[in-house]
Amino acid sequence: MGFDAGNTMIAFCGPFFDQRRLELITIQEGDMKRSLCICLLLLLVGCATTQNQADIPELGVTFTWKDTQRCSKISPEIRISAIPAGTQSFSVKLKDLDAPRWNHGGGAVANDGSGIIPSGALQKGYNGPCPPSGSHRYKFTVKALGDDGRVVGTGSAIQNYP
Repeated sequence: MGFDAGNTMIAFCGPFFDQRRLELITIQEGDMKRSLCICLLLLLVGCATTQNQADIPELGVTFTWKDTQRCSKISPEIRISAIPAGTQSFSVKLKDLDAPRWNHGGGAVANDGSGIIPSGALQKGYNGPCPPSGSHRYKFTVKALGDDGRVVGTGSAIQNYP
């Protein structure tokens, strides 16, 4: 894909596979073949380095609201199974599926190898379930992160509160 600006053609390579990367290549007349080869190479590299969501292993995630007070800042215990080798930490988010604009936050926790994120581990920015009325559905999403910060596993669990 590109556009012609007189003797210069601008080609866009990569954004179809990774929105964070947009390479612009200026192609001058006479350099067309060489520039097209470079563009194709960038496309191939973009495809090879972008991790497909289907390639990320599924984590088992379970939790319970037992003993959790309404509007508490203390997170419940979260159990994680099928943790990929090389997992250094977990990124955790809580979402109210019945009030999706309400930010319940989450946090990051180091992987200690136990498969358990202890109760109260999500301290900074965590807001527990606080439905204005009735029962709401809450979803914890857990991402396993490797030492380079790359997602190596993901999973979620949904529970009603109360």
